Amino acid sequence: MKIKQVHNAPPPLPKAKRVAAYARVSCGTEAMLHSMSAQVSYYSEYISNNSEWEYAGVFVDEALTGTKDNRPGFQKMLSEARAGNILLIITKSISRFARNTLTVLESVRELKAIGVDVFFEEQNIYSLSAEGEVMLSILASYAQEESRSVSENIKWRVRKDFKNGRINYLRVLGYHLVDGVVTIIPEEVGLVRGIFADYLSGMGITSIMKKYHKQGVKLSQGKIAGMLRNEKYAGDMLLQKSFITDHISKKKVMNTGQLPQYHIIDNHEAIIPKPMFEAVQAEILRRSKKLKPKITPMNIYPFTSLIRCEKCGVHYRRKHTNAGTKYEKIVWICDTFNTLGKDECDSQQIPEDILTLKTMEVLEVDSFCETTLHTFISEIRVPEHNRLIFIFADGHEVAVDWENPSRRESWTPEMKAAARQKALEVHQSRKENDSK
Repeated sequence: MKIKQVHNAPPPLPKAKRVAAYARVSCGTEAMLHSMSAQVSYYSEYISNNSEWEYAGVFVDEALTGTKDNRPGFQKMLSEARAGNILLIITKSISRFARNTLTVLESVRELKAIGVDVFFEEQNIYSLSAEGEVMLSILASYAQEESRSVSENIKWRVRKDFKNGRINYLRVLGYHLVDGVVTIIPEEVGLVRGIFADYLSGMGITSIMKKYHKQGVKLSQGKIAGMLRNEKYAGDMLLQKSFITDHISKKKVMNTGQLPQYHIIDNHEAIIPKPMFEAVQAEILRRSKKLKPKITPMNIYPFTSLIRCEKCGVHYRRKHTNAGTKYEKIVWICDTFNTLGKDECDSQQIPEDILTLKTMEVLEVDSFCETTLHTFISEIRVPEHNRLIFIFADGHEVAVDWENPSRRESWTPEMKAAARQKALEVHQSRKENDSK
């Protein structure tokens, strides 16, 4: 009998859980430095003393703001968590994690989705526990109420300012606010007056846009049309032209009588004389009556306002090309390229069937669903030819490449037979000519 000794490999040691801590300290005081040092030392020692934990760092921010985007330490911690380098985050309390309830809720939900737990010492709650589920539900209700309260306070303040003829924001070519006063920007006056003069001379909005594009001034058709109707250029100011419907959708709609408006005459120095401004309004009305455009409702498609060209910054639009021919297809095309051509934006049209297929691939689904698309994807960017970047609602990105199927693959047997017949006819015709 032969006995052989077997050397079994030792069982793998359990992997230590990578643990980090987050602290937010008050700024602007000498005590802040001592507080920061004390918290870093406390958490470093606290984590290192646990044999089941692996130290993953202490992330600290000054309490300038409780929002997520303005805290570099918090952002770095989230990046490490997304990369799989952190499995547990320890923080003193919910208020230290973020002052804004909505920020807490969004951050904890994102971390939960990638399996990262958050322990709030003061509340003695782990976000992945049953108590954490209850906490998220409570935070969600608080966040909605907090959002509503903030929204109503802002609306009240803005409407009070409107009633008193004051504005706190202005974004108009040719003007800016100086200590609350609408003030002319001298270097932009010539451009504004030129646009009004061009329109009165008979030029259309598209022609005006093309003229200034050649001069390096990027103005859209909508921007120019809005300028020609803007009473601010005549020195007046109409307040509350639009408003936000509610704090949840944050949808902006035009004010057509739902709320009061306030028209202030001769509020500031005019760039366009009133007679000239009134002449432009009369010309706009004359052209609109002459053209009598057919009013049709705007079609909204699943990808409407979702695809953005990174070459020029505008959105893609849906287009039906080669209608009634064998090459008929639906594509999405950059609006700048479609309106002004390749010289203004060297972008590329994307067949809708390929766009749909790549979306399904990125979302890892077997069928296309508009609701799923808008739930998970916030934007689709087109940085270059044959490349798409899908921006997810949680901030992460997925890049995919695509290509058009070759024309040969898209040809039907009938199309191939017709092409062969045409080639034979051309060959026969050349042969006959040569024999003459």
